[in-house]
Amino acid sequence: MKTSSDYLGRRLAAVPRGVATAAPVFADRAENSEIWDVEGRRYIDFAGGIAVLNVGHRHPRVMAAVQAQLERFTHTAFQVMAYDNYVELAERLNAAAPFSGPAKTILFTTGAEATENAVKIARAATGRSGIIAFAGGFHGRTALASAMTGKVVPYKRDFGPSVPEVYHVPFPGSRGGVTIEDSLRALDFLFAADIAPERVAAIIIEPVQGEGGFHVASPELLKALRAICDRHGIKLISDEVQAGFARTGKMFGIEHTGVEPDLVAVAKSLAGGFPLSGVIGRAELMDSVEPGGLGGTYGGSPVACAAALAVLDIIEEEKLLARADAIGSRLRARIASWQGRNTLLPTTGLRGPGAMIAFDITTTHGEPDGAAAKAVCVRALEEGLIVLTCGPFGNTIRILVPLTASDEIIEEGLDKLELALTA
Repeated sequence: MKTSSDYLGRRLAAVPRGVATAAPVFADRAENSEIWDVEGRRYIDFAGGIAVLNVGHRHPRVMAAVQAQLERFTHTAFQVMAYDNYVELAERLNAAAPFSGPAKTILFTTGAEATENAVKIARAATGRSGIIAFAGGFHGRTALASAMTGKVVPYKRDFGPSVPEVYHVPFPGSRGGVTIEDSLRALDFLFAADIAPERVAAIIIEPVQGEGGFHVASPELLKALRAICDRHGIKLISDEVQAGFARTGKMFGIEHTGVEPDLVAVAKSLAGGFPLSGVIGRAELMDSVEPGGLGGTYGGSPVACAAALAVLDIIEEEKLLARADAIGSRLRARIASWQGRNTLLPTTGLRGPGAMIAFDITTTHGEPDGAAAKAVCVRALEEGLIVLTCGPFGNTIRILVPLTASDEIIEEGLDKLELALTA
């Protein structure tokens, strides 16, 4: 029997170190919220493939839909010969769009493609080039997406000059006591010092920062940004790649704020583990690009579209919006009970909507402790739990358990996480 160590040696020899792997074990099979490695060890999955598996591993409805599509065809390229489930999925996403009025959807493969194409559409619609993003935000690793990402290490270091005309302002609450007023003041300074608002095509923001530490964009901030965009003709892009598809207790994270964006980037949990992303936008904006200006050879794979249609059915029929809230309440109550216990590492900053939950590991003096958080993940893996860190200091523990996980599995995972937090 091959071991994870055997595969790890081959991985190190064959795959560059630039792509990191959090857990030094190799998956063999998975069901719902559990994974077994090649040595037969079982793990509870609190990472969900980084927010990809809101409906769990290999949901039967997803697998059946994919198998049915495999019996028909696997690829034509939508630009060559269109197919029905691409159109049906676009119709379903248009109907769910978090804004009023007619919507249209285009499909791609990765989250970075979604954010980049949302920017391309905004630029075409406005005739402008400037883009404003937020410190701590993560929008992907391709050239434009990494330029919008508000963190240098490891996403920008050593890669040369960044794409021009991308600017950043502080995100409230993410570090250093930044307030909403501070962020808006920085935006005013940006307009005065670097780029006139009449040259800005779009402001892009995650309603809940993912890699940035699960910090929530408040309704007050989003309403202020919406007013600024309306005043200056700027388009507002909601990056829902990590927060979308029931994770926060709403279909889209921005729905918690009552603010309507102009464009929405989606990916991750859209297709239950199959590569699929897209941009949902106001119809008049989406039609601002001439034919051939958008697309991709694999964009909107018919197999992934079949999976996504099943995912949308599962979210509705299994009431996963309500389930996300119930899971979140369970997680918050248990994590809150750990705070102040001298037998556990210090934890603070419990936060997040729905089942998009995080908390911070600190020193006894309240300083961020990224090394301790990393050690927690290592000990959790030894206990049979997969969990990840995030945040500007690497000290945030984030929980992205599948929304289809049972209460018993979630409690078992929390037991393992509590053991990993033992001081």
